Formats: sequence, structure tokens, C-alpha cells
Amino acid sequence: MTTLPFHEIDVFSTGPFTGNPLAVVADADDLGAEQMARIAAWTNFSETTFLLRPTRPGADYRVRIFTPHGELPFAGHPTLGTARAWLDLGHEPARGAEIVQECEAGLVPVRREGDLLSFATPPLLREGPLSAAEVEEVAALLELSADDVVAAAWGDNGPGWRILQLRDADAVRRAAVSSHDHGLKFGLVGLEPEGAETAYEVRAFAIGREDPVTGSLNGSIAQWLRGRGLVPARYTAAQGGQVGRAGRVEIHDDGREVWVGGRATVRVRGEIHV
Repeated sequence: MTTLPFHEIDVFSTGPFTGNPLAVVADADDLGAEQMARIAAWTNFSETTFLLRPTRPGADYRVRIFTPHGELPFAGHPTLGTARAWLDLGHEPARGAEIVQECEAGLVPVRREGDLLSFATPPLLREGPLSAAEVEEVAALLELSADDVVAAAWGDNGPGWRILQLRDADAVRRAAVSSHDHGLKFGLVGLEPEGAETAYEVRAFAIGREDPVTGSLNGSIAQWLRGRGLVPARYTAAQGGQVGRAGRVEIHDDGREVWVGGRATVRVRGEIHV
């Protein structure tokens, strides 16, 4: 039996237990993919990550990201939570203040600004409008009419999100999924009125469950809304209210990268026996 460092991180949180939990297993180089998948299914978090030695020049560490059902090339809240666990283990970036994460999607920079961690959203693997059939497949699950959907697009930076913009934030909050056995990954976004605390409300659904707070989806939504001139260069998005959380995602477009940030707090430190 091998003993490895283990963390549980509260990502995009605004207070204790308000964000999206992440399990992180460090020093995992000797674990195989089958072992990682078994551990991720056992923790049953939306994602569990495994910290490894980097294999690419310029990277501070390598991460593998598993859901209870399979492996992802990239995901947002695992990126921030893994960086927080890596720092908590006493590591510091080799080159300046910016952490560089290696994952299947490539090298992802992570910035620190006080207690805020932010990642640069990777390039989209798939973008462009959804077809009428793809919109209808999601709309039927939500019992939405055509008038409820303002716009729809692919926002795939790893997980494969379909994004539907609804007429406003209240419509997003009211949306109810009629079936939890759908196997789709989709996100909803609705703009708040001008002057509200947050710019928009987000919800994410993946493989039959609602995700509390979702970095990859917020990154692709930011790219999409910014490209259409609907939001400023810096703003805050809300997610998680419908599942008892109070997540906040800080977006900043610096003209070169869209940065997705949030607070990531260590809630559990310990060991896992594998």
C-alpha cells in the first residue's frame, strides 16, 4: 500500500463550502490510469486530479483530470484547485510569479493576485453556432420555447460545452431539467440588468448532474460574450445558487488572454492510501 498527499479544495468559493470541491492526489507518478479512474469514481467529486512531474519544458507540474466517468484534457476548477494544492505543498513556480500547468490540452498559465488564482482560457477546440437540432435537443430537456433562447454556440475548450444564452439571468435561474438521464454537456447563461452585483448567471449540466461552479464553461462563455460585445473586459459571474452554493468567477480580458479566476481554499489536508 502506498501513502500519498491528499487535498480537498473549495474552488470559486465566497466562504466555507460555497464553491466546487476538488480532490487532489499528489506524487501520483506511479499510479496508472486505471488506478486514477478508480480513485476518481470513489471520491465521486465532479473531478479528481493527480499531480505528476512535468514532461514538457517550461511546466511546473503535470496534471491528469478525471471525472467519475473518464478523463478530461482540461477543466477549469481542477486547474485552479490543483494549483492551490501544489502551492500548499510548498512549491513555487520556477520562472517568475506565473505557474505553468501541463495537461493534455497543453501548457496553461495560472496567475496569483493575492488569494485569487486565474488561468488563461485555452483556445477553443470547437466553436461556432449550434445547429437547430443541437439547440432543440437541449431546449427539450429544459422545456424551453424557441423564444427563450437568444443565441447558442459551441464553447468546447476540453469538456465539450454547448452554450445557450437565455433571455435574462432570471430565466437561467428558473430553468428546470426535465430528465437527468441525458448524457449531454451544456451550459446556460443569462445577462443581469445593468448595475447588478454580477454580470450574468451561469448554470452547467454534465452527464445528468448540475455542476456547482464551472471554470471551463465560464471561460468559453466569456470568449463568446466578449466577441459579441456584450460584457466589459472585467466582470464577475455567479453560479451555484440552484444547488446550494454561492460561487463567483472573476473574468478579465487583458487584450491577449481571457483569464478566469476565483478563490481556491484548502478544506482538507491528509493522506490517501492506494
